[in-house]
Order: sequence, then structure tokens, then C-alpha cells
Amino acid sequence: MFQTLKKYRYPYLFIAPFFILFFIFQVFPTVWTFGISLTEWNGIGKPNFIKFDNYLLILKDDIFWDALRNTFIYWITSTVGILVLSMIMALLLSSKLLKIRGFFKVVTFLPNVCATIAIGLIFRMLFDENIGLINEIIKLFNIEPIPWLTGTSFSKLPVIVLILWRNIPWFTMIILSGLLSIADEYYEAAKVDGASFIAQFFAITLPSLSNILFFCFITLTVDSFKIFNEPYILQGPASSNISLFQYMYESGFNVFQMGYASAIGCILIVILFVISFMQFVIRKKQGEL
Repeated sequence: MFQTLKKYRYPYLFIAPFFILFFIFQVFPTVWTFGISLTEWNGIGKPNFIKFDNYLLILKDDIFWDALRNTFIYWITSTVGILVLSMIMALLLSSKLLKIRGFFKVVTFLPNVCATIAIGLIFRMLFDENIGLINEIIKLFNIEPIPWLTGTSFSKLPVIVLILWRNIPWFTMIILSGLLSIADEYYEAAKVDGASFIAQFFAITLPSLSNILFFCFITLTVDSFKIFNEPYILQGPASSNISLFQYMYESGFNVFQMGYASAIGCILIVILFVISFMQFVIRKKQGEL
């Protein structure tokens, strides 16, 4: 072992900064968070060790379960919606029939460079029950105004729409880069064999983009479980559209229950680890890893 370290000491030396920063800013905070989750602490003074009481309290917390359910809804709807719509947008932008593609690429990417908070405030006005543009359009069809953000039934929909609107441009560009890397010879050979566009999509495009789509899926999973800005700005009544990450923030910095917030954070880490591990296992069984 020591001979190996001596032999490769320079390569190890070059990669050492990454591991040093990783342990300082990732491993240590995670271990520290777990330690704080076993205490009752308001952020000032000495923490009071209470073992696993915070975790037992979470099991009885209705707001936690609402936040967890909402987060799973955001994860499923945003992942499916973003991947499907981004794929459609990327196919349109890569089409040779589309003129001035450079212009449309710029326009497509614009939502991604806008500040989430500013756009969230605009969406809040759009979905306002009394003066919002969405309800004004609905009134044209003789439909009663919908309490988007003042009722519990529809409060998650504006959040989902904002998540889709903000993230589709970025993932469109990622998928588009993958589409442009596929050799035209594959499609030309498929056309000679008489394959339709749908057949080409499932036989050539999807398999060629499998690694990119897997990367997008993992990224969306992590992003979905740390959603904060969208439900915070478009907050509905009670806990109707609160996210788990938002509830962790409010528990720690609004009511100063640092131990309880740390326990929520630890549960969030475990959930992300389990989901990501399952995704990698499924991917490996498919022979792609």
C-alpha cells in the first residue's frame, strides 16, 4: 500500500484538493447535522442532548408528511414534464426544417437566466384569484375564477408550472447537445430501410440519449428534493404546497428549532441516497453502467 502511495504520490497530490474540500464542506457538515439532530437547540448556547426524540416527533408531525407528499408530487410531475417537454423542444430546435435556429435557441434559453424570485412574483400576480391574467382568460369561457393560491386544491399547480417553465430551457440545451452528437448516417440508413420518424426515435434517438437522459433524471431528482424558491414565493394556505426543504428552513430559521430542522435534513439526505442508489442499480442491471 505504501509503495503504491509513493509511486502515485503526484497524481494523489493533484486530486487531494478536491477530497479535502469534499470532507470539509460535505462530509463534516453532514456528520455535524446528524449530531445536532439528536439535540434540542435554538442555535444559541449549549445543545441539549435528547437522543432520537426529534425523529419520533417527526413521525407525528402532519406538516412534515404534507411537505413530504408535496415534494414527491413535485419530483414526479417535474421530472416527467421536464424530460418530455425538453425532448420535444430539442427535437424542434434540431430540425433542419426550422429556420433561424440560432434565434429560437436564444429565446428558448431566456427563462433559465431570469431570477427565480422575480419570476415567482410575476407568477404570483398571474395566478392571483381576483386580478390575475389566468383567471381573466378563464372568465372568457364563462368559468368561475379559480383560487389558485388561496385554496388548497390548486395551490400546487402554479408551483409545478413555474418549475417546468424555469427548468425546461436548461434541460432542452442538454438534450439538444446530445441530439447534435448523433451521426446522420444512422438516420439515413433508417430512411433507406423505410423507418418512420417514430421508429427512428425509439430505435436510434432514445438509445443514443440514454446516458444523457439518465444524467438529467438524477439531476432533476436532486433538484426536486431541494425545491425552495418556487413554493416559498407561491405559498398557498397552511401546508398545501410547502416543500420538505422549505419546511426544514422554516423549522430552523423561523422558529429556531435547529435540532428538529437537522433531523428533517438527515431524512432528506437518506431519501435522496435511497432514490439515487435505486436509480443506479436499475441502470446497472440494464447494462448501461
